[in-house]
Amino acid sequence: MKFSPWKFKETLVMDFLIETRYKAHRHLLFLIFFFFLLYSARFWHPYSGVYQYYVLFFVYAILITMVYINIYILVPRFFFKTQYVTYLVVLLFMGVIGLNIIGYGFKSVFAGFRIGNMYRENEKGGIYEGILMCIPIILTTTTVKLLQKWISDNKRINELSNLTLNMELNELRNQINPHFLFNMLNNVKALIRTDPDKASVVIVKLSEFLRYQLYENSEEKTLLTSEIDFLSNFLNLEKIRRENFGFDIQTDADKRIINGIFIPPNLFTTFVENAVKHSVDISGKESYVRIWIKIEDRQLIFTCVNSRNPDYSVSDKKNSGLGLVNIKRRLELLYNNDFELNITSGNKEYSVILKIAV
Repeated sequence: MKFSPWKFKETLVMDFLIETRYKAHRHLLFLIFFFFLLYSARFWHPYSGVYQYYVLFFVYAILITMVYINIYILVPRFFFKTQYVTYLVVLLFMGVIGLNIIGYGFKSVFAGFRIGNMYRENEKGGIYEGILMCIPIILTTTTVKLLQKWISDNKRINELSNLTLNMELNELRNQINPHFLFNMLNNVKALIRTDPDKASVVIVKLSEFLRYQLYENSEEKTLLTSEIDFLSNFLNLEKIRRENFGFDIQTDADKRIINGIFIPPNLFTTFVENAVKHSVDISGKESYVRIWIKIEDRQLIFTCVNSRNPDYSVSDKKNSGLGLVNIKRRLELLYNNDFELNITSGNKEYSVILKIAV
Protein backbone atom coordinates (compact mmCIF):
# COMPACT_ATOMS: atom_id res chain seq x y z
CA MET A 1 0.00 0.00 0.00
CA LYS A 2 1.37 3.39 -0.98
CA PHE A 3 2.26 5.69 1.92
CA SER A 4 0.72 9.15 1.76
CA PRO A 5 2.46 11.83 3.91
CA TRP A 6 -0.51 14.17 3.45
CA LYS A 7 -2.96 11.52 4.65
CA PHE A 8 -0.71 10.77 7.63
CA LYS A 9 -0.55 14.45 8.62
CA GLU A 10 -4.30 14.85 8.20
CA THR A 11 -4.95 11.84 10.44
CA LEU A 12 -2.45 13.10 13.02
CA VAL A 13 -4.16 16.53 13.16
CA MET A 14 -7.60 14.94 13.56
CA ASP A 15 -6.34 12.64 16.30
CA PHE A 16 -4.73 15.58 18.10
CA LEU A 17 -8.04 17.47 18.01
CA ILE A 18 -10.33 14.71 19.29
CA GLU A 19 -8.34 11.95 21.01
CA THR A 20 -8.49 11.95 24.82
CA ARG A 21 -4.80 11.12 25.14
CA TYR A 22 -3.93 14.51 23.60
CA LYS A 23 -6.34 16.52 25.79
CA ALA A 24 -3.66 17.84 28.16
CA HIS A 25 -1.40 18.74 25.23
CA ARG A 26 -4.24 20.63 23.50
CA HIS A 27 -5.01 22.70 26.57
CA LEU A 28 -1.36 23.41 27.32
CA LEU A 29 -0.73 24.52 23.75
CA PHE A 30 -3.77 26.79 23.80
CA LEU A 31 -2.91 28.33 27.19
CA ILE A 32 0.66 29.09 26.08
CA PHE A 33 -0.50 30.52 22.75
CA PHE A 34 -3.14 32.67 24.44
CA PHE A 35 -0.67 33.95 27.01
CA PHE A 36 1.81 35.10 24.36
CA LEU A 37 -1.04 36.68 22.43
CA LEU A 38 -1.91 38.80 25.47
CA TYR A 39 1.75 39.41 26.20
CA SER A 40 2.10 41.12 22.82
CA ALA A 41 -0.75 43.56 23.61
CA ARG A 42 -0.28 47.04 25.13
CA PHE A 43 -2.82 47.15 27.99
CA TRP A 44 -0.35 46.09 30.73
CA HIS A 45 2.47 48.45 29.74
CA PRO A 46 1.25 51.58 31.66
CA TYR A 47 1.78 49.88 35.02
CA SER A 48 4.95 49.95 37.09
CA GLY A 49 7.23 47.10 38.10
CA VAL A 50 5.77 43.77 39.01
CA TYR A 51 2.21 45.15 38.78
CA GLN A 52 2.48 44.96 35.02
CA TYR A 53 2.45 41.17 35.36
CA TYR A 54 -0.36 41.27 37.92
CA VAL A 55 -2.47 43.13 35.37
CA LEU A 56 -1.43 40.74 32.62
CA PHE A 57 -2.37 37.63 34.64
CA PHE A 58 -5.59 39.27 35.86
CA VAL A 59 -6.81 39.89 32.31
CA TYR A 60 -5.48 36.50 31.23
CA ALA A 61 -7.50 34.75 33.98
CA ILE A 62 -10.73 36.60 33.10
CA LEU A 63 -10.45 35.93 29.37
CA ILE A 64 -9.43 32.29 29.84
CA THR A 65 -12.45 31.80 32.13
CA MET A 66 -14.71 33.27 29.44
CA VAL A 67 -13.17 31.04 26.80
CA TYR A 68 -13.67 27.86 28.82
CA ILE A 69 -17.22 28.83 29.80
CA ASN A 70 -17.91 29.25 26.10
CA ILE A 71 -16.29 25.91 25.19
CA TYR A 72 -17.75 23.69 27.91
CA ILE A 73 -21.05 25.39 28.77
CA LEU A 74 -22.39 27.75 26.10
CA VAL A 75 -21.47 25.79 22.97
CA PRO A 76 -22.74 22.36 24.19
CA ARG A 77 -25.78 23.85 25.95
CA PHE A 78 -26.99 26.19 23.21
CA PHE A 79 -25.02 25.94 19.94
CA PHE A 80 -25.06 22.14 19.65
CA LYS A 81 -28.81 22.22 20.31
CA THR A 82 -29.31 24.75 17.46
CA GLN A 83 -30.31 27.55 19.86
CA TYR A 84 -28.16 30.02 17.94
CA VAL A 85 -29.92 33.24 18.96
CA THR A 86 -29.83 32.30 22.64
CA TYR A 87 -26.17 31.37 22.27
CA LEU A 88 -25.27 34.76 20.76
CA VAL A 89 -27.25 36.66 23.41
CA VAL A 90 -25.65 34.75 26.30
CA LEU A 91 -22.22 35.06 24.68
CA LEU A 92 -22.56 38.83 24.32
CA PHE A 93 -23.86 39.07 27.86
CA MET A 94 -20.84 37.12 29.15
CA GLY A 95 -18.52 39.32 27.08
CA VAL A 96 -20.00 42.50 28.53
CA ILE A 97 -19.65 41.15 32.08
CA GLY A 98 -16.07 40.05 31.47
CA LEU A 99 -15.00 43.37 29.98
CA ASN A 100 -16.69 45.24 32.83
CA ILE A 101 -14.81 43.16 35.39
CA ILE A 102 -11.57 43.95 33.57
CA GLY A 103 -12.48 47.64 33.43
CA TYR A 104 -13.34 47.65 37.12
CA GLY A 105 -9.98 46.08 37.92
CA PHE A 106 -8.14 48.72 35.88
CA LYS A 107 -9.97 51.62 37.53
CA SER A 108 -10.16 50.36 41.11
CA VAL A 109 -7.67 47.63 41.94
CA PHE A 110 -4.74 48.66 39.74
CA ALA A 111 -5.44 52.39 39.39
CA GLY A 112 -2.81 53.34 41.99
CA PHE A 113 -0.06 51.57 40.07
CA ARG A 114 -0.41 53.46 36.81
CA ILE A 115 2.56 55.41 35.48
CA GLY A 116 1.36 59.02 35.16
CA ASN A 117 -1.27 59.53 32.44
CA MET A 118 -0.14 56.64 30.28
CA TYR A 119 -3.24 54.62 31.09
CA ARG A 120 -5.61 57.52 30.35
CA GLU A 121 -4.00 58.13 26.97
CA ASN A 122 -4.23 54.45 26.10
CA GLU A 123 -7.50 53.67 27.88
CA LYS A 124 -9.75 53.65 24.79
CA GLY A 125 -7.13 51.89 22.72
CA GLY A 126 -6.73 49.24 25.43
CA ILE A 127 -10.48 48.64 25.67
CA TYR A 128 -10.85 48.35 21.88
CA GLU A 129 -7.80 46.13 21.81
CA GLY A 130 -9.38 43.88 24.43
CA ILE A 131 -12.66 43.66 22.51
CA LEU A 132 -10.90 42.93 19.23
CA MET A 133 -8.83 40.30 21.00
CA CYS A 134 -11.84 38.59 22.58
CA ILE A 135 -13.89 38.27 19.39
CA PRO A 136 -11.45 36.19 17.30
CA ILE A 137 -10.50 34.05 20.32
CA ILE A 138 -14.13 33.23 21.12
CA LEU A 139 -14.92 32.56 17.45
CA THR A 140 -11.82 30.41 17.05
CA THR A 141 -12.53 28.30 20.12
CA THR A 142 -16.16 27.86 19.05
CA THR A 143 -15.00 26.76 15.59
CA VAL A 144 -12.51 24.30 17.09
CA LYS A 145 -15.23 22.87 19.34
CA LEU A 146 -17.55 22.44 16.35
CA LEU A 147 -14.75 20.84 14.36
CA GLN A 148 -14.06 18.44 17.23
CA LYS A 149 -17.72 17.44 17.37
CA TRP A 150 -17.92 17.04 13.59
CA ILE A 151 -14.79 14.87 13.44
CA SER A 152 -15.88 12.82 16.47
CA ASP A 153 -19.42 12.30 15.11
CA ASN A 154 -18.15 11.32 11.66
CA LYS A 155 -15.62 8.94 13.15
CA ARG A 156 -18.31 7.32 15.29
CA ILE A 157 -20.73 7.10 12.34
CA ASN A 158 -18.04 5.55 10.13
CA GLU A 159 -17.10 3.04 12.79
CA LEU A 160 -20.74 2.14 13.33
CA SER A 161 -21.37 1.85 9.59
CA ASN A 162 -18.31 -0.35 9.09
CA LEU A 163 -19.28 -2.51 12.06
CA THR A 164 -22.86 -2.88 10.81
CA LEU A 165 -21.68 -3.56 7.26
CA ASN A 166 -19.20 -6.24 8.35
CA MET A 167 -21.74 -7.87 10.64
CA GLU A 168 -24.39 -7.98 7.92
CA LEU A 169 -21.96 -9.22 5.27
CA ASN A 170 -20.72 -11.96 7.58
CA GLU A 171 -24.27 -12.92 8.42
CA LEU A 172 -25.23 -13.10 4.75
CA ARG A 173 -22.11 -15.09 3.92
CA ASN A 174 -22.81 -17.49 6.76
CA GLN A 175 -26.34 -17.99 5.43
CA ILE A 176 -25.29 -18.48 1.79
CA ASN A 177 -22.60 -21.09 2.49
CA PRO A 178 -24.71 -23.57 4.54
CA HIS A 179 -27.52 -23.15 2.02
CA PHE A 180 -25.15 -24.18 -0.77
CA LEU A 181 -23.72 -27.06 1.26
CA PHE A 182 -27.22 -28.26 2.16
CA ASN A 183 -28.07 -28.71 -1.53
CA MET A 184 -24.78 -30.47 -2.24
CA LEU A 185 -25.35 -32.97 0.58
CA ASN A 186 -28.84 -33.66 -0.77
CA ASN A 187 -27.22 -34.52 -4.11
CA VAL A 188 -24.79 -36.91 -2.40
CA LYS A 189 -27.64 -38.57 -0.49
CA ALA A 190 -29.54 -39.21 -3.73
CA LEU A 191 -26.43 -40.69 -5.42
CA ILE A 192 -25.63 -43.00 -2.52
CA ARG A 193 -28.93 -44.76 -3.15
CA THR A 194 -28.71 -44.90 -6.94
CA ASP A 195 -25.00 -44.98 -7.79
CA PRO A 196 -22.50 -45.42 -4.90
CA ASP A 197 -19.47 -45.13 -7.23
CA LYS A 198 -20.59 -41.73 -8.43
CA ALA A 199 -21.37 -40.78 -4.86
CA SER A 200 -17.74 -41.46 -3.85
CA VAL A 201 -16.50 -39.26 -6.73
CA VAL A 202 -18.88 -36.52 -5.62
CA ILE A 203 -17.62 -36.75 -2.04
CA VAL A 204 -14.02 -36.30 -3.25
CA LYS A 205 -15.10 -33.28 -5.30
CA LEU A 206 -17.06 -31.98 -2.34
CA SER A 207 -13.85 -31.95 -0.29
CA GLU A 208 -12.44 -29.54 -2.87
CA PHE A 209 -15.47 -27.33 -2.36
CA LEU A 210 -14.92 -27.32 1.36
CA ARG A 211 -11.26 -26.45 0.85
CA TYR A 212 -12.32 -23.48 -1.29
CA GLN A 213 -14.86 -22.43 1.34
CA LEU A 214 -12.27 -22.73 4.09
CA TYR A 215 -9.33 -20.93 2.47
CA GLU A 216 -10.86 -18.69 -0.19
CA ASN A 217 -14.24 -17.69 1.16
CA SER A 218 -12.82 -16.27 4.39
CA GLU A 219 -10.93 -13.64 2.39
CA GLU A 220 -12.45 -10.31 1.45
CA LYS A 221 -11.52 -10.83 -2.21
CA THR A 222 -10.64 -13.83 -4.34
CA LEU A 223 -9.35 -14.22 -7.88
CA LEU A 224 -11.99 -14.33 -10.58
CA THR A 225 -10.22 -17.38 -12.00
CA SER A 226 -10.66 -19.19 -8.66
CA GLU A 227 -14.35 -18.41 -8.70
CA ILE A 228 -14.66 -19.71 -12.27
CA ASP A 229 -12.85 -22.94 -11.32
CA PHE A 230 -15.19 -23.31 -8.37
CA LEU A 231 -18.26 -22.95 -10.58
CA SER A 232 -16.80 -25.36 -13.12
CA ASN A 233 -16.24 -27.99 -10.42
CA PHE A 234 -19.76 -27.52 -9.16
CA LEU A 235 -21.28 -27.95 -12.62
CA ASN A 236 -19.10 -31.00 -13.23
CA LEU A 237 -20.50 -32.52 -10.07
CA GLU A 238 -23.99 -31.89 -11.31
CA LYS A 239 -23.12 -33.47 -14.64
CA ILE A 240 -21.91 -36.61 -12.82
CA ARG A 241 -25.10 -36.77 -10.81
CA ARG A 242 -27.56 -36.06 -13.62
CA GLU A 243 -28.00 -37.54 -17.03
CA ASN A 244 -28.86 -35.31 -19.99
CA PHE A 245 -27.24 -32.29 -18.33
CA GLY A 246 -24.68 -30.09 -20.01
CA PHE A 247 -22.96 -26.84 -19.17
CA ASP A 248 -20.68 -24.31 -20.78
CA ILE A 249 -18.53 -21.54 -19.28
CA GLN A 250 -17.09 -18.96 -21.65
CA THR A 251 -14.79 -16.03 -20.88
CA ASP A 252 -14.42 -13.58 -23.74
CA ALA A 253 -11.84 -11.39 -21.98
CA ASP A 254 -8.08 -11.69 -22.29
CA LYS A 255 -6.65 -14.21 -19.82
CA ARG A 256 -4.18 -11.63 -18.50
CA ILE A 257 -7.10 -9.35 -17.65
CA ILE A 258 -9.09 -12.17 -16.06
CA ASN A 259 -6.09 -13.21 -13.96
CA GLY A 260 -5.79 -9.71 -12.52
CA ILE A 261 -9.40 -9.30 -11.38
CA PHE A 262 -10.50 -9.87 -7.80
CA ILE A 263 -14.11 -10.24 -6.68
CA PRO A 264 -15.87 -11.09 -3.39
CA PRO A 265 -15.92 -14.88 -2.95
CA ASN A 266 -19.06 -16.82 -3.92
CA LEU A 267 -20.47 -13.82 -5.75
CA PHE A 268 -21.90 -15.97 -8.55
CA THR A 269 -22.46 -19.23 -6.66
CA THR A 270 -26.08 -18.60 -5.72
CA PHE A 271 -27.04 -17.72 -9.28
CA VAL A 272 -25.43 -20.89 -10.66
CA GLU A 273 -26.91 -22.99 -7.87
CA ASN A 274 -30.40 -21.69 -8.68
CA ALA A 275 -29.77 -22.24 -12.39
CA VAL A 276 -28.85 -25.89 -11.77
CA LYS A 277 -31.82 -26.41 -9.49
CA HIS A 278 -34.31 -24.95 -11.97
CA SER A 279 -32.83 -26.57 -15.07
CA VAL A 280 -34.21 -30.01 -14.23
CA ASP A 281 -36.43 -31.38 -16.98
CA ILE A 282 -38.84 -34.07 -15.79
CA SER A 283 -39.51 -35.17 -19.35
CA GLY A 284 -35.94 -36.41 -19.73
CA LYS A 285 -34.94 -33.84 -22.34
CA GLU A 286 -31.46 -32.32 -22.23
CA SER A 287 -31.07 -29.53 -19.70
CA TYR A 288 -28.28 -27.00 -19.60
CA VAL A 289 -26.59 -24.11 -17.83
CA ARG A 290 -24.58 -21.61 -19.87
CA ILE A 291 -22.34 -18.97 -18.37
CA TRP A 292 -20.62 -16.03 -20.09
CA ILE A 293 -18.12 -13.75 -18.37
CA LYS A 294 -17.03 -10.59 -20.18
CA ILE A 295 -15.10 -7.45 -19.36
CA GLU A 296 -16.38 -4.32 -21.11
CA ASP A 297 -15.74 -0.66 -20.26
CA ARG A 298 -14.31 -1.51 -16.84
CA GLN A 299 -17.35 -3.62 -16.05
CA LEU A 300 -17.54 -7.33 -15.38
CA ILE A 301 -20.63 -8.79 -17.04
CA PHE A 302 -21.77 -12.16 -15.69
CA THR A 303 -24.53 -13.92 -17.64
CA CYS A 304 -26.09 -17.19 -16.55
CA VAL A 305 -28.82 -18.87 -18.62
CA ASN A 306 -30.47 -22.17 -17.77
CA SER A 307 -33.09 -24.31 -19.46
CA ARG A 308 -36.41 -24.40 -17.72
CA ASN A 309 -39.37 -26.74 -17.64
CA PRO A 310 -42.47 -24.76 -16.68
CA ASP A 311 -44.10 -27.98 -15.40
CA TYR A 312 -41.31 -28.56 -12.87
CA SER A 313 -41.29 -26.78 -9.51
CA VAL A 314 -38.57 -26.97 -6.89
CA SER A 315 -39.75 -28.91 -3.86
CA ASP A 316 -37.71 -26.88 -1.35
CA LYS A 317 -40.10 -23.95 -1.21
CA LYS A 318 -38.95 -22.87 2.23
CA ASN A 319 -35.32 -22.26 1.24
CA SER A 320 -35.52 -21.79 -2.53
CA GLY A 321 -35.47 -18.00 -2.37
CA LEU A 322 -33.14 -17.55 0.59
CA GLY A 323 -29.89 -17.51 -1.36
CA LEU A 324 -31.16 -15.10 -4.01
CA VAL A 325 -32.52 -12.64 -1.45
CA ASN A 326 -29.23 -12.71 0.44
CA ILE A 327 -27.08 -12.24 -2.65
CA LYS A 328 -29.14 -9.19 -3.67
CA ARG A 329 -28.62 -7.67 -0.26
CA ARG A 330 -24.93 -8.56 -0.37
CA LEU A 331 -24.57 -6.78 -3.72
CA GLU A 332 -26.21 -3.67 -2.26
CA LEU A 333 -23.76 -3.66 0.65
CA LEU A 334 -20.69 -4.37 -1.46
CA TYR A 335 -21.36 -2.13 -4.46
CA ASN A 336 -23.97 0.34 -3.23
CA ASN A 337 -25.57 1.53 -6.49
CA ASP A 338 -22.63 0.59 -8.67
CA PHE A 339 -24.09 -2.67 -9.97
CA GLU A 340 -26.91 -3.79 -12.25
CA LEU A 341 -28.86 -7.03 -11.83
CA ASN A 342 -31.44 -8.19 -14.36
CA ILE A 343 -33.36 -11.44 -13.92
CA THR A 344 -35.62 -12.72 -16.69
CA SER A 345 -37.90 -15.70 -16.29
CA GLY A 346 -39.33 -17.18 -19.48
CA ASN A 347 -41.21 -20.37 -20.31
CA LYS A 348 -38.12 -22.19 -21.57
CA GLU A 349 -35.20 -20.22 -20.16
CA TYR A 350 -34.23 -18.38 -17.00
CA SER A 351 -31.47 -15.79 -17.26
CA VAL A 352 -29.44 -13.64 -14.89
CA ILE A 353 -27.26 -10.73 -16.01
CA LEU A 354 -25.06 -9.07 -13.40
CA LYS A 355 -22.86 -6.07 -14.11
CA ILE A 356 -20.34 -4.86 -11.53
CA ALA A 357 -17.48 -2.37 -11.64
CA VAL A 358 -13.94 -3.79 -11.65
